[in-house]
Amino acid sequence: MQIVTVSPKFQVVIPKSVREQLDIKAGQKMMAMPYGENIQLVPVKPAKKLRGILKGCDVDMDNIRDKSDRYA
Repeated sequence: MQIVTVSPKFQVVIPKSVREQLDIKAGQKMMAMPYGENIQLVPVKPAKKLRGILKGCDVDMDNIRDKSDRYA
């Protein structure tokens, strides 16, 4: 575990070992989300990188509701 310091402008530097492990690049967008009393930084991935992410998922179209099944 590595410790970072919050600057007066509320900025933090992600340690080099963490950046390398997670392949974080300069200028990459991150979502900052509160998680209990913690902050979770999640890399935002471009849509192209998400292609095929659901490949192999077993989706039974008979169990998916359409608009006519929904209540008003």
